[in-house]
Order: sequence, then structure tokens, then C-alpha cells
Amino acid sequence: MSILKPFLTAMLASTPFLVSAQEMTVKFEKQVIAFESTESVGVFDVNNDGVLDLVSGSFWYKGPEFLDRSLIGQVKRFGEYYEDFSTIPLDVNEDGKIDFVTGGWFEGTLIWKENPGDGSEWPTHEIAKTGNIETTRGWDIDGDGVLEIFPNTPRKALAFYKKTGPDQFEKFPVADMHGHGLGLGDINGDGRKDLVISTGWLEAPSDLKTGSWILHEDFDLGDASIPMIIADVNMDGMNDIIVGQAHSFGLYWLEQQKSGSPFSFVKHDIDPYQSQYHTMEWVDINNDGENELVTGKRYRAHNGRDPGGKDYVGLYYFKWNGESFSKNIISYGPAGEGKGSGLYFSVSDLNGDGWKDIAVAGKDGLVVFHNLGSDR
Repeated sequence: MSILKPFLTAMLASTPFLVSAQEMTVKFEKQVIAFESTESVGVFDVNNDGVLDLVSGSFWYKGPEFLDRSLIGQVKRFGEYYEDFSTIPLDVNEDGKIDFVTGGWFEGTLIWKENPGDGSEWPTHEIAKTGNIETTRGWDIDGDGVLEIFPNTPRKALAFYKKTGPDQFEKFPVADMHGHGLGLGDINGDGRKDLVISTGWLEAPSDLKTGSWILHEDFDLGDASIPMIIADVNMDGMNDIIVGQAHSFGLYWLEQQKSGSPFSFVKHDIDPYQSQYHTMEWVDINNDGENELVTGKRYRAHNGRDPGGKDYVGLYYFKWNGESFSKNIISYGPAGEGKGSGLYFSVSDLNGDGWKDIAVAGKDGLVVFHNLGSDR
């Protein structure tokens, strides 16, 4: 089997459905930053010098070269996992220095780490005891320009946390229970941002503080990605849902076909051949004015016990071609050669050349893929 596997993998990768080399329009250069096995990396200006830095696990890495690193503070380790499952930039105490929000599965605590600005270790502050955190996202649900914090806490209550002042957060309950997976976007076209969970979508009330969220059980997505992307994929005026299977095989989109109740969604495969599509971003990676889907296989999500957990890892961008998604390989191969996606990665123009780069962490190390642009 070990002899056949590279051959079978190469054969699958050459099928037109999976990859279309002739449509590859963006090239990337790989820079290995560190061999740490933290699964999250954020991008922000740590030292206020006007240059973006990387923040991942116990360290931050000074941009634009990312060769010098400084200690943030040791992160607790539980087996193969570091208790650091997101890196959401936010000036929590409003002192002009960017802090970040994180949390993890084992301690089940949402925290923020304070940027001291003087080279010392970063103090840790508790936001809330939430129960096991799969990962966390920052989304501006109310349009005030400040991110709200959304921890995904499978098999527990769903809530988000709004910053109401320096180091002050208010809890906004949403649902008594939810599963693995979370997305934010306007499903029904009423102008409000709804939440998508694994068992359906939650219709947002007009008043987020006092109103009730309505669950529409229009689908069952299993262990879905965080995030799920809500976007009008086929540009028909109705938002669709892009979903990865975080702990099994599959990447697909749900086409919304009509408005009204019940809502109707039709499933379309994007890539059914790879597992552990745990996280993704919807960004314009090739500067054509349209967003692409950037995602990849999380390396050792459940320590190799997931279906396909020992298969090759990869990072890709998928381009909508008007009828389906074309798969473009950024990195692919065995761990150490190919690069997986971790739990939380960041896409940003790190060197100011006008092209968005990708910073991605994981149990297979911390890497930056520098976007070299298009040769067409």
C-alpha cells in the first residue's frame, strides 16, 4: 500500500475535476518561519512600526522578514495540541496596541492576551468560561466596525461576546445547543447577518440584545468547517454556503435555489477526495476583483485518527469558473513537503506589493506563502 499510495495520489491529482494546471494564474514562494506545532497564526502590527507581523502560539515574528521572534508567553500543551485555537487581532484595552483573542478545547476558556509594548511577556485575561472551544472567529455582526467574538463550542450553548468598553465584554446568547461548525452571513436576504450551524441556520432577530434567533433545520452538515462561507457563489442574488468536512472527506457548496420557507439548498461537490477541510477564507487571491476559496487539509486534526488523516496534506485556492470550482495547488505532498491549513490562518498583503499572502500554522509548522502574482 505504501508503494501504491504516491502513484494513486498523483493519479487523483491529475484528474480534471481536481486540478486544472492551465488555469493556475498565481504563483507562490514558500518561506518556512518556524517548526512550532501551534495551529493558529494571526497577522497584525505588534510594535506599531507600520509593518505587519506574525503572531502564533508562544511567539511573535517581526515583519517583513519574520526572522526575529519574541516571546509572548508559554502556551499550555495537551498531548499534540497547544491551547491556542485562534488569533483574533483586537485592541481590547484601547491603549493603541493590538492584542489578540484566543481560547482552546481543554480549558474551555475564552481569553485575550495583552500586548505590553515593552518586550515583556503578554498578560492573559479571561473573557468567559465557555466550555470546549473548537476555534473562535471575529465577525462584525452589528456593523459598528468592531469585531464580536464567536467561539464554536460543540454540544454546548452558542453565544457571542461584544466588546462594550476597555476590557469589557457582554455575552449575547444565541442558542441552547449547536454542533461542530459556524458561519455568518445573510441567508434570507433581509439585510441581517444570520448564523449557520451544522444542523441548520439561525435567523437573526432585529434586536440582537433582546430578540430570539429562529432555527431553520434546512440541512445537516455533520462536523462542518469553521468558518463556513456564506456568499453568492453563482451570482444569482441569493447567498449560498460553502462547507468543508472538518473531520472526514469532502468540500462542497450548498446552492440556495429559492427564497421563502422552507428554504431549499442543493449540494454541489467542490472536492470530495480530501479530508479535514477544517478552515477556509473567501478572499481575492489573484486580484481579479472576485473572491476565491482558500483552504486546505488540516494536518493530524485528531492525531491521524480521522478518515484520510494519514493522507498527504495540501493548501489550495479554488476559483469559481461560472459553472464549478477549479482547484489550484499552492502546496501538496507528505507533511514537511506539503503544508496543511491548521485551525486558523491569515491572508494579508505582508510586504505591501498589492498581492495577498498566506500565513498558515499547524502541527506541520508555521509557513508564509508569498504571493508572486500572476504571469498572465
